[in-house]
Amino acid sequence: MTHIPPGPKHGGGSILWPLVVALIAGWAIYRLVRFVRKKQYFASEEFVAHKARIRAFVSEHNELKSYVHSIHENGTFQLGTSTTGNHAHLAKFENTSKHNYRRDRNEANYGATNIHNCSLQVARKAAADPLTYLMKYFGIKANQENLTVVEAFNESISRLENALENLQQREESIAAAINPPPFILKHYKSEFMEHVGVELSSIQVPYPVYLFEYVSAGGNSSQRTTIKLDGETTDELIEIMSQKIKFRKSVAGQRALMTSKLRTFIKERDKYTCQYCSISVTDEPHLLLEIDHKIPLSKGGMTAKDNLQTLCWKCNRSKSNKLPHEL
Repeated sequence: MTHIPPGPKHGGGSILWPLVVALIAGWAIYRLVRFVRKKQYFASEEFVAHKARIRAFVSEHNELKSYVHSIHENGTFQLGTSTTGNHAHLAKFENTSKHNYRRDRNEANYGATNIHNCSLQVARKAAADPLTYLMKYFGIKANQENLTVVEAFNESISRLENALENLQQREESIAAAINPPPFILKHYKSEFMEHVGVELSSIQVPYPVYLFEYVSAGGNSSQRTTIKLDGETTDELIEIMSQKIKFRKSVAGQRALMTSKLRTFIKERDKYTCQYCSISVTDEPHLLLEIDHKIPLSKGGMTAKDNLQTLCWKCNRSKSNKLPHEL
């Protein structure tokens, strides 16, 4: 029998390797070209002219960003707490089971004040009637003191939500006004904003989240109900608390009437115009408007329609809690 020598081996790796090298080289060239185009764009006369044209708008954006920071720092963003784990740190829990079968176990968190460890029945009922159970198990009783705290919380949430939304709209307007090449916004948006002079905010609305959590004795099963206290939820919480309180003519009772629905009504009534400087959303589409008590609650004012007015954020910041004759 004639012996036929084997042909050359062509392993899969030796065939793919040149392709991998080519792909890596192509990607590196693409990144280099993109980087050069970016540098050229930011140095272009067109971009510099755009920056100069919107300089005043950018300056106001940055001023508003500082205002948002003050809302975040000075606002009220915490309500009740659970006491189920107040003394959990005084004990040590161990699972001393002797069986051979092992698997991950669910463990109750006793150290968090926003978690109420409860029975399965309570966890399920909290899902059906969340605000009633929130008030009951997290110490938010329907009294004057707590209602004042909830309203201050609602006001902080609402102001911060509106201000952050306004910031985002302004940033989108800045990008639209300059209209950079798509690859700039896709790959270099933060750098683009930095070149324009925009100070980006990392602040987010710190919505408290409350949990009703059931964990079985052996840890084999667990269930939880989650309640996020956003603006809509706190509006409803205020309504429930105010219905339980009889003293609606008190400061706290009147304060309870301030909800998102009423804020919208006042802005519509005032034609989305600041009642001090007369600037409106017609003049400035991205105008941040807020609702102000003419006579502050701290000085005996009520949340009645005739004591409420629409102010732009600059006028409202300047007014603070002054009376009209003090301005």
